[in-house]
Amino acid sequence: MNDSTNQIFFDQFLDEFFVESDENLTSIRQSLITLEADTGVREINPSLLEKLFRQFHTVKGLSGMVGLKEAESLAHKMESYLKVLRQDPHRLSPEGTATLIEGTQALESVIAARRDKSPPPATASISERLDALVTSPSEPETPQTAPPEAESAPAPEKERAVRQREKTGKKEQTWQFEFRPSAELSGRGVDVNRIRKRLEGTGKLIHAAPEIREDGEVFFRFVVVSRADEKVFEQWSKDGLTYAPGDEEQTAEQVAAASDPGGPPEKTAAHESVAPSNIVRVDLARVEDLMQRVGDLVISRSRFEDRVKHIEDILPASEARDLQEIHSVMELQIRDLREGVMSLRLVPVANVFTRMQFVTRDMAAQSGKKVSLSMSGQETEIDKFVVERMLDPLLHLVRNAVTHGLESGEARLRKGKPEQGNIYLRAFTEGDAVVIQVEDDGRGIQMEAVAARARERGLIDKETIPDMEILLEILCAPAFSTRNGSDLGSGRGVGMAVVKNRVEALGGSLQLETGPDKGACFTMTLPLTLAIVDALIVGVGEQVFAVPKPVVREVIEFETSSISTLENNEMISYRGEVLSLFDLCPFFGMEERPTETRYALVIGQGTGTLGLVVDRVVTIQEIVVQTVSDPLVRAPGILGATELGDRRAVVILDTAELSRVARSKDTRIEMQGGVQHG
Repeated sequence: MNDSTNQIFFDQFLDEFFVESDENLTSIRQSLITLEADTGVREINPSLLEKLFRQFHTVKGLSGMVGLKEAESLAHKMESYLKVLRQDPHRLSPEGTATLIEGTQALESVIAARRDKSPPPATASISERLDALVTSPSEPETPQTAPPEAESAPAPEKERAVRQREKTGKKEQTWQFEFRPSAELSGRGVDVNRIRKRLEGTGKLIHAAPEIREDGEVFFRFVVVSRADEKVFEQWSKDGLTYAPGDEEQTAEQVAAASDPGGPPEKTAAHESVAPSNIVRVDLARVEDLMQRVGDLVISRSRFEDRVKHIEDILPASEARDLQEIHSVMELQIRDLREGVMSLRLVPVANVFTRMQFVTRDMAAQSGKKVSLSMSGQETEIDKFVVERMLDPLLHLVRNAVTHGLESGEARLRKGKPEQGNIYLRAFTEGDAVVIQVEDDGRGIQMEAVAARARERGLIDKETIPDMEILLEILCAPAFSTRNGSDLGSGRGVGMAVVKNRVEALGGSLQLETGPDKGACFTMTLPLTLAIVDALIVGVGEQVFAVPKPVVREVIEFETSSISTLENNEMISYRGEVLSLFDLCPFFGMEERPTETRYALVIGQGTGTLGLVVDRVVTIQEIVVQTVSDPLVRAPGILGATELGDRRAVVILDTAELSRVARSKDTRIEMQGGVQHG
């Protein structure tokens, strides 16, 4: 292969490396959280240690294949520590667990740096801590004395010694060594690393691992294939090293397996596939391309339906029925195909939820609080595109919940609460949408303090009494915070603008429920997918619009005479309450046509419920969403465009932005980037 072909092959393999590493690290994070919960509380499950060992070993092997030496070295050190723990799980301490977790985070950073083509982070500190756990877990390190002259011999001399042994014609033999460390040996500079180098100078080191005897004594086992004379080994007995000849018939792999009963030889694990044999990884770009093809089919089916309607009146009844039947079958088949392709894009929210466990742990350690994170609905699936963009909003909400939502342990005890605070992450489906909730049982958001700061900034006037909807708008105002300073966790307002903007950019909505000492619950409602959706085709004046069906709660018909006006706001009676109306005709600058009956598309929840007024509802139809990303051609209230069966281009309404415009009119909250006319 030429250089360009080699580079393409390597780039493809590198993509596979990132995918497989992410899968392993996701599983490692879950296992480490379980390991941390069990440390010092209950017996450690050996299978959990075995699983972690194999996963770190896999990451080490993959990193070596792509030449990522920093990740390979770090994974090897964590693998070495887990080897020790496999022999004696009782040696696992809270410090050891914390080191494994921090090592995993460092490993993620190293791999991410390679992916982003940025300089790798420093890992020397965590590497030293892992080395200390492996070599001398219970003894303080002591300065090493100068090594014996034979050990400090330069590499060329060692090579000449090996060549001299080869000239003698002595047959290679397998030797097994055991090294028992002690404080006296450590004081003389004789430790496991020194012994390892000594043995490597005599031949090929094929196995090295710590082991523990029944009486608790720790020793290190080495297996070497060497031509060296036995007399060379005799003089090392004073350094705690004993030896015995190995079985000449055994291979290196068999010797390693026999001396490590806790698992199969490393060679097997290195070639082990992470994914089951019935799993095939597909590049997301290929799935996107396939989805585009399905979208073309949806549009073609719409055109076919339109032509069928035009010609069925001129065809004989039997032929018209046959044509209609073909169309109905095609519609079902394309819908099944669409759902099948969309399912390829769906991933469980557990991929994001698991990361929040590490975030909670780190923020709790920084704040000195005891925090429990409970998760439910991790198996809920959502579009990968949506999941990736929900990481930052979830991160902000969880950090705020730990640092500012939950009180300190002392404050909770004074209020009669348990010392440990609780955070709940939930995910569940609701129709064609996915709901994600972040809730804490802390102090709740102090509405009076928020309102006072909002009045200082001119966000609301003195007469306005905030409700939940207004409170959320205040919190999500850019750079709003009730704190004068900032910290690592940031205040309730810092980052909330990011949360709300990201959720609404995805076509979702954000809600808040809170009360004094009742905690706070943020609810994000998101579309299951953004590619192909069912939509309501509605008419406003001479224009036709598409509105994604998942965001519409209900369509109601009302008489124009039933509209009431209060301070230039139109409203009607709706299920015993009042429904605010937002007329699309004047918003888009179209001429209104007087009619006795109109329709309202009910969107939003709670106090954010709104009725979008349209003249007529045409049909419900599958549409292919083509978003408008170019800021030069974007228009207020427009999410994108689609094509109907009659080849008309129809714009898709951005209900989130229309709702923001309506709320800003009612609550007079200043909003960044509001709709501008003209």
